[in-house]
Parts: sequence; C-alpha cells; structure tokens
Amino acid sequence: MASAEAGVEWTAGFAYLNPTEFPMLWALTPYGDAVFNQRQMPLLLAELDRLPTDLGGDWVEQARELCQVVERGLHLYLWFIGD
Repeated sequence: MASAEAGVEWTAGFAYLNPTEFPMLWALTPYGDAVFNQRQMPLLLAELDRLPTDLGGDWVEQARELCQVVERGLHLYLWFIGD
C-alpha cells in the first residue's frame, strides 16, 4: 500500500473548477471520498498538469507519484479521503 503525506489544501478555488475541464478534480470534496481507477489515471494526470498554480502544492507531486503506482499495478485505486 502506498500513501501520501501531504493533504490537499482545500480552497474555494476547487469549488469553482469547471467540471467540463476538470471532471476528475471536480469530484474532490473536503468531506467526501473520491476513488479513481487505473483507466482514469491519464485523465487525472492531465488535469494535474493543467491545474492553476494557486491550487497546487506538495500534494500535486505526491498525487502524480501515486497515479504512477496505480498505472503500474493491477486492481489498484487512488483514494482521496475527506475529513
């Protein structure tokens, strides 16, 4: 099992992401969980590359690393756990 140490710094900016441009990241909420499967990793990685810098942070690089773990494995999922 792999995990990240950095959490997503939830700001109001996440609520205003365009769901058409950022459907994967738009699914993140501060209190709910979001689960992504192996086939969604390329979409999520592309969104992380386009993410506005003010919404970034250490969590983005850690999320990229976890995406790569999921891409290399079988039956793996990337979970974002809300509070």
